[in-house]
Amino acid sequence: MSSLKENKMGVQPIGRLLFKMALPMALSMLVQAFYNVVDSAYVAQISDTNQDALNAVSMAFPVQNIMIGGATGISVGVNALLSRALGQRDQKTVNTSATNGMFLILMGMVISALFGVFGGEAFMRSQTHNPQVIAYGTQYIRIITLCSMFIFGELIFERLLQSTGRTGFTLITQGTGAVINILLDPLFIFGWGPIPRMEVAGAAVATVIGQFVAFVLALILNLKKNPEVQLSFKGFRPDWKLCGRIMGIAIPSIIMVAIGSVMYYLFNIILMRYEAVEAGLGETATAVFGAYFKLQSFVFMPVFGINNAALAIAAYNYGAQKPKRIMQTIRCGAVGAMTLMLIGISIFQIFPQQLLGFFNANDAMKEVGVPALRTLCLPFIAAGPCIIFGGIFQALGKSVYSLIVSIARQIVILLPAAFLLSMTGVVEAVWFAFPIAEVMSLLVSVVMILTLYRKKIKPLYAISENKA
Repeated sequence: MSSLKENKMGVQPIGRLLFKMALPMALSMLVQAFYNVVDSAYVAQISDTNQDALNAVSMAFPVQNIMIGGATGISVGVNALLSRALGQRDQKTVNTSATNGMFLILMGMVISALFGVFGGEAFMRSQTHNPQVIAYGTQYIRIITLCSMFIFGELIFERLLQSTGRTGFTLITQGTGAVINILLDPLFIFGWGPIPRMEVAGAAVATVIGQFVAFVLALILNLKKNPEVQLSFKGFRPDWKLCGRIMGIAIPSIIMVAIGSVMYYLFNIILMRYEAVEAGLGETATAVFGAYFKLQSFVFMPVFGINNAALAIAAYNYGAQKPKRIMQTIRCGAVGAMTLMLIGISIFQIFPQQLLGFFNANDAMKEVGVPALRTLCLPFIAAGPCIIFGGIFQALGKSVYSLIVSIARQIVILLPAAFLLSMTGVVEAVWFAFPIAEVMSLLVSVVMILTLYRKKIKPLYAISENKA
């Protein structure tokens, strides 16, 4: 044990603490969501006659999502162990969790790069026969995967800052990277001066440059402003037992992201079935689905900001054996998430045409997209508490619960429901698979959180009373 001082996560009032920690993360994630929409909005301007560029970026999304999910999963594992060690005031575990986490991140970079080189084109061909979409998507995948070191590095160093409660710095790193991406997008996509017109590849280049800048800033801030984590690789050797503990938390998180990407990939294939109903309807539906995923990030990203803060606070107080603060974190997090989701539902219901306008939507895309957005936003209210519960599962070492909920929602329920609804031949019907799946996942999540309370949180009350 060391003489680490009590962190603010163990003493400040939960409501104020959660707000202070979540706000900068939510704002930084909003900036991320904004640049994702701007990225796609510029890509949609490449052609006024078709949606090939937008479809290519949308179809490449699962690869990018799995890559980021891998980095996030490992970072979540490090975050949970590190925050718990801080609560226990165990400096050695704090430091070794960070260094072994970075070793695992390096392995993830190598895997991503190899897939980009050898699997990118095959992945695109499995979804479409359109040669332009295949070419665009392959270019995009190869650039983002070969330069994956930047997003992997950015995410692990941002998580180290979050683990010690210094969430304000993530607003600086992510915000700066996003602004640079937004500024460079039109230059590389359309060309300017000595910069050639690169179209979809230009969007990828702008993205990795922004990630590089965010990575460098996150590294500097950790070295200069995060004294509770002491990074040193002198004589470093992987601690395979600790790596196993990190991956024990990370793998369910990574699988959850992978499941989401598989869902997105297969859902696009289901939507392409509508080509048999009407020429061009399938491609229009996939473009709408891609636009929706960009737009919904405006709502979900701030909720993930609350979730990240709740995860760190709950993990710290679990290590410090303070059950009341864990329960307060769950309640405050769920209320905050549901409030943001209600705002999101209102925006999607009132302004669907304006939202689609960001993507240069033609009449056909609006005809399909307006009812789609109004249906797809309905399950937001159920998704809010599910996200918070998932973070609590990870914080208390039960990431497998999150995995069960994710499989139930996206594989067991959503895809079969979407396939069956698509057999009606009516494209509006298939969107209702999402509300069906989200309601079922909320029911499963409630059962899981009650089980976790009984097994993990309730026994701590007796321990804390004995200490008092």
